[in-house]
Amino acid sequence: MTRVTISDVARTVGTSKKTISRVLNNDPNVSESLRQRVLSVVAELNYRPLTSARSLAANRSFMIGLLYDNRSPSYIMEVQAGVLEACEAQHYSMMVQPLVSTAADFVERVEDILTRHQPDGLILTPPLTDHPQLLACLHKHDLPFASIAPRQPENCIGVMLREREAAAAMVEHLVSLGHRRIAHILGDPEHGAGIWRMAGYRDGLKRAGLEEDSTYMVQGRFSFESGVDAMRQLLALPQRPTAIFAADDDMAVGAIWAAAEAGVAVPRDISICGFDDTTIATQVWPPLTTIHQPVREMGRRATQELLLRVLNKGEARMVEVDYKMCIRASTAPTAQP
Repeated sequence: MTRVTISDVARTVGTSKKTISRVLNNDPNVSESLRQRVLSVVAELNYRPLTSARSLAANRSFMIGLLYDNRSPSYIMEVQAGVLEACEAQHYSMMVQPLVSTAADFVERVEDILTRHQPDGLILTPPLTDHPQLLACLHKHDLPFASIAPRQPENCIGVMLREREAAAAMVEHLVSLGHRRIAHILGDPEHGAGIWRMAGYRDGLKRAGLEEDSTYMVQGRFSFESGVDAMRQLLALPQRPTAIFAADDDMAVGAIWAAAEAGVAVPRDISICGFDDTTIATQVWPPLTTIHQPVREMGRRATQELLLRVLNKGEARMVEVDYKMCIRASTAPTAQP
């Protein structure tokens, strides 16, 4: 099979290869009529540009890197789907790289990735969004990056959610069901999300006139296993909480597992809720009451903002997305005084 080249497209359209390249690279200075004519011929001839040739001509790799150090597979899969969607819309490739941010050679690993793959920009997920050495490295290389839920969103581009407000709303939901002994399984303290959700938990208690009880605040790590361990600690208390707000769905599902292990019925004996509304929230029984965080949309929006900066197509910014309460069967009115 003979490969269709950019010269074939240019000859059919009746224009230059440079003009075809400008259309394919979404140059804003191309007229809409010419753009549509070129795209029609590209589709008719089934033209697929060579990435290597395109990169050489534009002095770009046409690749966006997604870096993560996150224990929640469902969260990362949703982020990946959103990033890929935005990349494909601009004819970009996506590179996914897991990292261990606490490793001694963490920054060296990042330097190696940048040297080998030369991405045009990076998407950072928590806790990498706030890693000072990583941020210094990216600034040194003058490499554009977008952050998802950074702890300090000032002077960043990317996307964030009103997490503190959402967490307070979840506590208010539990209070409305009559719960007064409400525990919190905290997220990773290195994540901005863990800090905001804890602050929102405290806000919710304060609004309800409830005092904080440090024994009802147990450290988790945004993982199923840490949810199991935290729930076991809470169930061992002389006076158990009647409701648990876990800082993410994985820990909430771990709490449900530990409750079943102890013969504690959810939600009859104890209500449990989470945060994120990942796939697991509707796969567990009972289905999980949670905050819907549009993770896929956040990955997509962060990438769109990054590509605005990379391609110089507009002013990139920090975008805020909305949350939604998802009330399901894991929470119910308390039967205890």
